[in-house]
Order: sequence, then structure tokens, then C-alpha cells
Amino acid sequence: MWRFVEKINTMAEGGSHYCSKKTDDFCGRDCDEESSRMLSMSRLRCILRGMDLKTYIFLFVMIPTFIVGVYLHGQKISYFLRPLWESPPKPFLEIPHYYHPNVSMENLCKLHGWGIREYPRRVFDAVLFSNEVEMLTIRWKELYPYITGFVLLESNSTFTGLPKPLFFENNRDHFNFVEPRLTYGKIPGKFRRGKNPFVEEAYQRLALDHLLKVAGISDDDLLIMSDIDEIPSRHTIDLLRWCDEIPPILHLRLKNYIYSFEFLVDDNSWRASVHRYQSGRTTYAHYRQSDVLLADGGWHCSFCFRQINDFIFKMKAYSHVDRVRFSHYMNPKRIQEVICRGADLFDMLPEEYTFKEIIGKMGPVPHSYSAVHLPAHLLENADEYKFLLPGNCKREGG
Repeated sequence: MWRFVEKINTMAEGGSHYCSKKTDDFCGRDCDEESSRMLSMSRLRCILRGMDLKTYIFLFVMIPTFIVGVYLHGQKISYFLRPLWESPPKPFLEIPHYYHPNVSMENLCKLHGWGIREYPRRVFDAVLFSNEVEMLTIRWKELYPYITGFVLLESNSTFTGLPKPLFFENNRDHFNFVEPRLTYGKIPGKFRRGKNPFVEEAYQRLALDHLLKVAGISDDDLLIMSDIDEIPSRHTIDLLRWCDEIPPILHLRLKNYIYSFEFLVDDNSWRASVHRYQSGRTTYAHYRQSDVLLADGGWHCSFCFRQINDFIFKMKAYSHVDRVRFSHYMNPKRIQEVICRGADLFDMLPEEYTFKEIIGKMGPVPHSYSAVHLPAHLLENADEYKFLLPGNCKREGG
């Protein structure tokens, strides 16, 4: 009996894992936890012992690689799979566009199925301004002969809430040629952290409605709704102001360029629109507002800046700021290389609705060496706007 008691004491003193049933709760928990750990380790060793080399490679190489790949290219994957979760929009009813400088306006209106007016409608061009001084100059020079009133609204902050100078006010002398017809407004930004930038954009577009009334717009006047870089051709606006029975809201199909008129993406830009103004019903917006589209109505030149800093500013400022997923996207050297290759600033896939269109537009935009049928002011001042013409991809500050 004494030998049995001594054996138990010896085992306890020697660090044995034996635990008496009469021990206190601490001892019980320690015993259970240690037993559980030993059992888990034993199971893990059994699992690892039963795995071959291919399984090890899959666990420790392929899975981490997959996770990193999703992190870096998740947006691309989402855009490529877009045809699976989003249907294409309803097709437009497209109107053919007839034009030649030697054809009379009466015949041009007739070719479109419209009548001719005794006198032209008044036309108002209303824009939100950020920092696109060169594109605004080209736009207003193109439209100047046929515009009754130029309306411009500027804010002291971007859609994303970043403070910015009043670029237009600081360069107002540059636009003396429109001063007698100009209605200019300033508005403080209301963006708050955590807000959607599109809310701020909608707020500023709503403020344009008030500014248009200040400018004196009235029923049946034409109102151009488009971003500054979406430029209707002057003969398109002349046609619409002279022709009777045109649709109340008409979207314009524009040639779609990026960085300059060297990189023609497609001719699928459609957000620019012309409205026959109706008090209480017409509101300034930048989305699809009708199903009618006029072919070949002008040009859309996106990110067409002279300086690299202007690219960086817009990347931070506009409503799609979520596309700047990595800070190196705004590296000036990278931006310059992207411009000259005709690649995507945000390393995104094309925003299309079918796999055929996505695959067809993957990769850089091909170079185009045609400078035919571009805005007149651009070609008349080619030395000043050389950066927008084919063969001149280098930017200041790049």
C-alpha cells in the first residue's frame, strides 16, 4: 500500500500527465486542454503524413497566388464576367445623319424627315467646369457661331470633396470672346466624407438648372447637355436649330477618343444630348433620357490634357475615383507610358456587355493617323494644341 502511494507521489513530482479525479477545477481544465492540444497535433501530423508533394504545392503556393491574383485583378475579373450578371441596355433608335457644306439646310432637314423653320431656335450650352481649359476653348470656339448663351458653373471643390482653385475664374480673360453671352456661376461643394461622389455631381448639375433660368432660357430653346470633353460639331447644332419637328430629346453619337485625337476607341459615346427646353420638365442630367440617337454628332476626347498633373488631378477628382485602386497608378512616368501606348490608366477591361466585345477591345487602343473632320479651332491652331494631334503623345511634366 505504501509503495503504491509513493509511486503516485513520484509520478506527480516527475511531471507526469496523470490527474486525479479528486483534483480541483484548475487541474481538470489544464488536463483537458493539454489532452485536446495533443490530440489536435496528432491529427495534424496524420493529415500532413498522408499528403503528397502536389498537395503541399497546392496549399502553400497555388492558394496564396490565387488570393493575391484576386486582390490585384479582381476588378478585371468582375468586368470580364459582366455579361453573366448584366444585360445590355435597350438599343437606341438611330437616325442617319446627312451633311455636306454645299447642300442647303432645307434639303438637309428634308433628308432627316424634318421640316424647315422660318428662323432658327435659340441655343444654350451649359457645362460644369473642373479644370479643362484647353477642351473648353476648343468646344466654345466650335459652337460659338450658333450659341445664344454660354452657361458655366464652377465649384471650389471636386466631386470627391477635394478643394480646388476656381480655374475658370482665374483664366476668364482667355474666354473674352464669349463674355457678352456668358452666364457664370460659382457654388461651394457640399461633399462629406463617406458620401457617394455621384451625389455631389447630381447636386451641381441641379444648380445648373437655376443658372439656366438666370441666363434667360425659355420654352422650345435648344439646350445642350454634355460634359466639356463631349463636343457636338457646329453643323450638328446648326441643323437642329433650323429643322422643325425634331425629337424633344435627342442623344448624339460621338466619336470616342482617349488622351488625344490619335486614339480612336469607337463611336459609341452617347451621353451628350440636345433638348427642346420645357419649363418645369427639363432638368440637367448626364444619363440616358430618350431612345433616339443622331449618328456622327461630334467628338468625345476623354483625359485629353496637356500636362501630366492634370491627369493626376482628374484621377483623384472625378466620380469614378474608386478606379484608382493603387497609388502607383498616379506615378507620372507610368501615366506617360500609358498615354503613348494607348493603354488604360486604371488597368481596366473594356466596359462592354458581351464577351465578343470585351475580347475585341482588350489591349491598347490602336494608333490613328487621321486628322480629318476634327474641330476647326484645333486645326487652325495646331501648334498650340499639338499634344492633341496624331504623333504627339509626350506630355508636359511626363
